[in-house]
Amino acid sequence: MTEQIEPQAAATGVPTCYRHPDRETYISCQRCARPICPDCMRDAAVGFQCPHCVAEGAKSTRSGRTAYGGLRPGNPGLTSSVIIGINAVVWLAVVVTGGSASRLVEVLALRANGLCLVPGQGGFEVPSSVCGLEGGTYWPGVLDGAVWQLMTSAFLHVEIWHVGFNMLALWILGPQLELAIGRVRFVALYLGSALAGSALVYAASPEYQSTLGASGAVFGLMGALLVLAFKVRGDVRGVLVWIGINAAITVVGRGFISWQGHLGGFLGGLAIAAIIVYAPRERRTLVQVVGIVGVQLVVLLAIVARTVSLS
Repeated sequence: MTEQIEPQAAATGVPTCYRHPDRETYISCQRCARPICPDCMRDAAVGFQCPHCVAEGAKSTRSGRTAYGGLRPGNPGLTSSVIIGINAVVWLAVVVTGGSASRLVEVLALRANGLCLVPGQGGFEVPSSVCGLEGGTYWPGVLDGAVWQLMTSAFLHVEIWHVGFNMLALWILGPQLELAIGRVRFVALYLGSALAGSALVYAASPEYQSTLGASGAVFGLMGALLVLAFKVRGDVRGVLVWIGINAAITVVGRGFISWQGHLGGFLGGLAIAAIIVYAPRERRTLVQVVGIVGVQLVVLLAIVARTVSLS
């Protein structure tokens, strides 16, 4: 509500504060030039301003938030760079500890059920107690309690082309999405997509098969970019072509590419992005938090259901 109080002058002709007419003052607001008393003085870049002008100035200042409620990042590529760095460090650790034969691969890769590896004889589907008697090493799966694999597998790569392709895609998609939705929401999108991809792998892949790679999270970013393009009524043809090419590669290479991880991550990215960009302006953050948590609860229920079925 705009104030309409006019400055008054005392009987002696001395100006008085426009908000406190009983107080004499010789100080004026640098913005509206109305006289203000010490209680109404607010520090400004030059001199002082009245409370009303300070409030009006705050309204006209460019918002520090994105169109979807997130804080506008100063460096929109920072989060993607950190994720790329983590993936690179894990890949280097795998390489220097034996590559595909590294113990890190067995510990961090996603496997639904545990497997007994006997040197020179391969893997066997036997209980951990029997594995030790046979001279093997038992590597647990999610069913055995290695639940960390649902997330660590999204940061694990063995082949240089695999980590290179995924990180290149992240570097292209990540900064523009972080700039659009903000850093916290971008992290939620990336990790949520990764978990959704892992959940479908856990639910639909052979239980003794190992799966690894950030592809699920990357496909989630593709899905999010598609949602964002629809929201702003942009040209979605380029995004659809890119998604179509990657989907075709997935189908052609389904013998060694996890279609489950790609599809799960894509669907997770679609759902999380839709919640972020279509949340109503009123109570936007609350709706986004509740919606994203709801998506993750659905993912966790799918993981529990698969665990029960395997048990």
